[in-house]
Amino acid sequence: MIEKDKTGKVTLAGAGPGDEELITLKLMNRLATADVIITDRLVNPLIIEKYAAKDATVIFAGKQGYHEASMTQEQVTGYIVEQALSGKAVLRLKGGDTAFFSNIFDELSSLVEQGIPYEIIPGITAASGASAYTGIPLTARNFSQGVQLLTFNPNSGYSPEKWKQLAQTHDTLVFYMAAKNITDLAEILLRYTRHPSTPLAVIEQATTPFQAVHISSLQQCKADFGNSSFRSPSLVIIGHVVSLYDKFGWFNATENSGSVFRELEA
Repeated sequence: MIEKDKTGKVTLAGAGPGDEELITLKLMNRLATADVIITDRLVNPLIIEKYAAKDATVIFAGKQGYHEASMTQEQVTGYIVEQALSGKAVLRLKGGDTAFFSNIFDELSSLVEQGIPYEIIPGITAASGASAYTGIPLTARNFSQGVQLLTFNPNSGYSPEKWKQLAQTHDTLVFYMAAKNITDLAEILLRYTRHPSTPLAVIEQATTPFQAVHISSLQQCKADFGNSSFRSPSLVIIGHVVSLYDKFGWFNATENSGSVFRELEA
């Protein structure tokens, strides 16, 4: 049995939306001292290349939905526990922030169950990164007084009442993992909305040199994006604040195609 004083510590950290400079000083320090780094696909590899200890063991978990090359959450959690119980300093890197759609619950539950010490370091979530790098404020006087962060995919399972509330709110709606089904999302909101001209934006690879911004509206979405595919990660912003992009957009992408993120093998 492993002695308690031999147990390592686990750091669960958000690595931000893509720009390698958008990380905290605390995360930079943990990268320099970690024995084992377990990273998701949506973590810019430059963060590890620039700041991690050269002798650190780096494990690529993948964590891409519907892709068999990804490690399962059970495998990731098991490896974290195994390495920590062997006395290692383990750094679990997640894209964006640890609090938003990151499966941190499963990992925390296992760490508590095993009595493994841990800390959580926040990161900049994709919604904040996309908002800043497009100049689209998520809340703005006379445009939106609130924001809702959601996901959308074929398994979302929101009730008709929930869809009606979302379609008629004055809040900005930010949908993670929704670009692949953007026309379906727009069609559902159109069933209930009083404002079919509500603008929307799809932002690909926000904050990176490959950032691309696509503007449409609920009623034009199918015509504009019906034959489109968007590169992961992409974020969808819906609401009147999107109309501010033309005025406040400032970031100019330097690359036309490609990705800063590691691709999973087929």
